[in-house]
Amino acid sequence: GAEEPGMEAEAQELPLGCGGGGGSPAAGGSPEGEERREPPQASVSNGGGEESGRELVELKVIWNKNKYDVKFCLDSTGAELKQKIHSLTGLPPAMQKVMFKGLLPEEKTLREIKVTNGAKIMVVGSTINDVLAVNTPKEAAQQEVKAEENKKEPLCRQKQHRKVLDKGKPDDVMPSVKGVQERLPTVPLSGMYNKSGGKVRLTFKLEQDQLWIGTKERTEKLPMGSIKNVVSEPIEGHEDYHMMAFQLGPTEASYYWVYWVPTQYVDAIKDTVLGKWQYF
Repeated sequence: GAEEPGMEAEAQELPLGCGGGGGSPAAGGSPEGEERREPPQASVSNGGGEESGRELVELKVIWNKNKYDVKFCLDSTGAELKQKIHSLTGLPPAMQKVMFKGLLPEEKTLREIKVTNGAKIMVVGSTINDVLAVNTPKEAAQQEVKAEENKKEPLCRQKQHRKVLDKGKPDDVMPSVKGVQERLPTVPLSGMYNKSGGKVRLTFKLEQDQLWIGTKERTEKLPMGSIKNVVSEPIEGHEDYHMMAFQLGPTEASYYWVYWVPTQYVDAIKDTVLGKWQYF
């Protein structure tokens, strides 16, 4: 009887799918003595699409609240995946932290670390533009302090400072030079008052990156990096001297106040403590 359409095609495909050899002519085999030619067999995917014969896996890349559906070669490395993420997000590979069951190894393939279809790839990092647009913590803190200062009356008129300033200028305070900026002296700045009216001296230990605040009772050794900001203001009627505060924490209670700082050292103190180093 007549064969149904498609029967011959089905008979030829069966050996390909199973990987079998020759058979009878009726089953698609070759006559004896003739070389049997088969069309090239396509690679088989276990769970993804195929691209140029390579096995693909479907991923969900998540970065900065954005989600990307990606098909990627299972035999590509973590480093190559980073390049793909770069093309999607603009995030340079060097600034990417890629997570899949821990930090993604760059040298291993996705197959080796057992990435499967639907796997979530978490990406952490900021673009160069994002980094440049963000102020450093010290700059942000300085802006906040300036905003607060603009809302208030001058510092030297506030009650908490008046009780120290009304004692007058200390007799042993270091001389001031108005209108001049000088380097920090090699000796401690001394003869000043703290907020309790006691004598205080400032020693800048540059080789240790520390500020030493010394009183009669004790000496506090502060890392420069722990000082978030420096606030200063000329003292009314004695503009050649400043009152100054070192911000050691997030609130005003954490400010350490020093009074009668010679004006020629004010900028050098700020630049040294905040890491600008303009005078050295």
